[in-house]
Amino acid sequence: MEKRNILGHKIKKIRKQKRITQEQLTARLNVQGIEIDRPMITKIENHTRYLLDYEIKAIVKALNIDYNELFE
Repeated sequence: MEKRNILGHKIKKIRKQKRITQEQLTARLNVQGIEIDRPMITKIENHTRYLLDYEIKAIVKALNIDYNELFE
């Protein structure tokens, strides 16, 4: 299966380093008005779901990181 994003592995790595569960990340995104559920987070981290630009922006905010950290 083709990869649909290049950031999923990095999102998962940072999320785990910060000890944030997928459910917690989902909640942080929902508070920002981003309609993503836990299965969607799994798909993002497994590269089977595309990421939209506004979702990347919200994920950076939810993980409290700099954009550069995500794109390293």
